[in-house]
Amino acid sequence: MTFLEGNIMENQRNDLVSLIDKFFVPAAAKTEFYQMIAMNRGFLQKLPGFIEDAHYEHSDEQGNLRYVTVAAWGSTQAIDSAKEAVQAEYERQGFDAATMIERLGITIDRGIYREVELQTI
Repeated sequence: MTFLEGNIMENQRNDLVSLIDKFFVPAAAKTEFYQMIAMNRGFLQKLPGFIEDAHYEHSDEQGNLRYVTVAAWGSTQAIDSAKEAVQAEYERQGFDAATMIERLGITIDRGIYREVELQTI
């Protein structure tokens, strides 16, 4: 690999961002939550800029769900476009995600993150 190729690859890598969602889902809401996640995932994976995603879960002693999604995107612009596309799809379907989330008692902590290369000492 040439120096130029390495710099181009590094610049492309620097544009990559991850949208990380952390959900708290009451035990009684799990089924409906899983349906929403499945619908979203299938739609998001077809959008421009989507790279890959991963999903993690843990149930606490009361059966409540802690659910984390990590979706890698080519850029913050791709995430912004995806948010608009999701909203348009929800409107097309007559689906109100905010009302559903409130009704089910689900909480979300959402953020856009960039990968960090740690330096060893």
